[in-house]
Amino acid sequence: MAEGSRIDQHGQKEIGQQSNIAGNVTGPMISGEVHGDVIVNPQPPLVLVPHLPPPPRDFTGRDEELQDLLSGFDRGTTITGLRGMGGIGKTALAYALAEKLTGRYPDGQILVELRGTDPVPMTPAEAMARVIRAYHPEFKPPESDAELANTYHSVLHEMQALLLRDNASDDRQVRPLLPPQGCGVIVTSRRKFSLPGLVPMDLDVLRTDKAVELLLKLWKPGAPPSAEGLGDEDLLEIVRLCGFLPLALRSAGSLLANSPDLSPAQYVKELRDEQKRLERIGKEGVDLDVESSFGLSYSRLKPEAAAVFRILSIFPANFDAAAEEFVCQDEGHRILRELVRWSLVEYQRQSDEFKGRYHLHDLVRIFAAGRLEEIGGKAARNDAQQRHAEHFKEVLSSATDLYQNGDALSGLRKFDLERMNIDAGWAWAKGNLARNDAAASLCNSYLDWPYLLELRMHTRERISWLETALAAARKLKDKRMEGVHLGNLGNAYSDQGETRKAIEYQEQALDIAREFGDRRGEGNRLGSLGNRYAELGDTRKAIEYQEQALDIAREIGDRRGEGNTLGNLGSSYADLGETRKAIEYQEKALDIAHGIGDRKGEGIQLGKLGIRYADLGETRKAIEYYEQALMIAREIEDKRGEAIACWNLGLEYEKAGDLRRAVDMMQVRVEFERGIVHPDAEKDAKSLENLRARIEKK
Repeated sequence: MAEGSRIDQHGQKEIGQQSNIAGNVTGPMISGEVHGDVIVNPQPPLVLVPHLPPPPRDFTGRDEELQDLLSGFDRGTTITGLRGMGGIGKTALAYALAEKLTGRYPDGQILVELRGTDPVPMTPAEAMARVIRAYHPEFKPPESDAELANTYHSVLHEMQALLLRDNASDDRQVRPLLPPQGCGVIVTSRRKFSLPGLVPMDLDVLRTDKAVELLLKLWKPGAPPSAEGLGDEDLLEIVRLCGFLPLALRSAGSLLANSPDLSPAQYVKELRDEQKRLERIGKEGVDLDVESSFGLSYSRLKPEAAAVFRILSIFPANFDAAAEEFVCQDEGHRILRELVRWSLVEYQRQSDEFKGRYHLHDLVRIFAAGRLEEIGGKAARNDAQQRHAEHFKEVLSSATDLYQNGDALSGLRKFDLERMNIDAGWAWAKGNLARNDAAASLCNSYLDWPYLLELRMHTRERISWLETALAAARKLKDKRMEGVHLGNLGNAYSDQGETRKAIEYQEQALDIAREFGDRRGEGNRLGSLGNRYAELGDTRKAIEYQEQALDIAREIGDRRGEGNTLGNLGSSYADLGETRKAIEYQEKALDIAHGIGDRKGEGIQLGKLGIRYADLGETRKAIEYYEQALMIAREIEDKRGEAIACWNLGLEYEKAGDLRRAVDMMQVRVEFERGIVHPDAEKDAKSLENLRARIEKK
């Protein structure tokens, strides 16, 4: 059985040696991962998913619908569909329903915005990956959609979670996302479609009295609905002209609240005039009711507020205040807060733990985008998109820094939160690469440190991004970054199993490092090439490159790099069957890790030494090293390292005849694999069951 995988200086896996360990379970596993000069956190534990955002504070007029929906869940409904026109309040009702259902779904509530009305809706595969990451942030999507679907159902198996699929395009988008029994689903959509088990509810506009009540809540907070009298003709005409739609009514109420000089009668006149204007230019249908109310609010904004509102249309998803301040050049997001008061921007805060996020309803975004084109033309949009791309390039860099420097979970959360904005920034930079040096510079720097993307992208997608970055570096004649992208492309092709192609790219990167006299880069590239040749089984050539990398590490005083390379040399000599020599190298690597206080590195080398002594048949000594590796893993809360050390200890206890202790140790690994949805989880569980069966026979 394969001993596992060792890792080179850039986190690339090497093929481990073959071991003839007897027994009913797979062979030993390398106890940890080294990623160059940084330590990557172990797999985090299961993450508690937060609840969905609460409904708007002014949520009004849906008591009957809410009670009908709750009664449906009481009767056993698990899939509810809320259907209706844009602006009618589907999402607000879904949030109110989720709030009432909190106790029934203790395993969390997960929102996935399917972007069904966007030109490019979210794919089912992307939606499934988002749900999996809600529970397992370090999940890396497999290349196969079928495997992804299996993982999705495995994660939700026996769970009681509530899933909100907001703004679905059609049944083909939602059908693959239906979870196993035990979970609840709420789907919102502007289109009517059917699904197995779906109980639909077609939302109508608000009743007249509820529409007036909502209008008054925004115009005169705290006043009872009868304050102006339901029979007030101006109020009745406002709700009629707003189409009895909550979105339009919020805009109308906020405008009245922010315009003390504007009477309801005058507002009615202006609203009628605006609708007539829109009809003259060809606008019609329900959107006219909504757009006319937006138009009046927009017309009353100060010029600087109107400019910020227009620029907000370039955000494809929700955003935080820092992003708005940079992209809209709104110091202290002062204008953004004003736009919230006008109900042109919505603000949501899920809990005290998380900062609030801002977003535009998709109809508002379309309205603002149209005004941006009218006022500033393509140049204004392009300038805003460039600032957006620049900001989210920095967000990606910040998330990567967190990931690389020990807080992997925070880095991944930050990336996932801003994924749509990061992707949009990259798309703008890529689309303008050929004609814009600023865009080329962004493409070049977006992929400076792509390691976090390894957990968030299929390898082929990562290769596409890296090829664009390489083209940008060459356009800018930036040889240093050209070398970086070539090396990372080599790593990506290695992940894809194209080792020969990986070697080609890394040889080019090596040439550039030597051209610039970059000794550290040269050493990294030599180490990577050594690992690539190890993958091909050309161990002698692997050792040749690793020895050159070792010389450079010693020359420049890179102790961590020296230790990593010594460890990899030890593994290469083990591949040749020279176990004693392998032990010599790995003992030196252990000494360096101990000397520089690298506890994770110590654990890795102790685990490798355990494997070496197991290869020699020295079971007691192997156990001694594995136990030390386990102690360190528990000390630094390295769950992955703990699981691997326990598995390897189990193998040795099995050889020593202590089967019950072997089962106890190896169960730790199986539980860990199931927790992170590891592809080997069920295979290892089956092996463990076979071992238990042997105990029962005795």
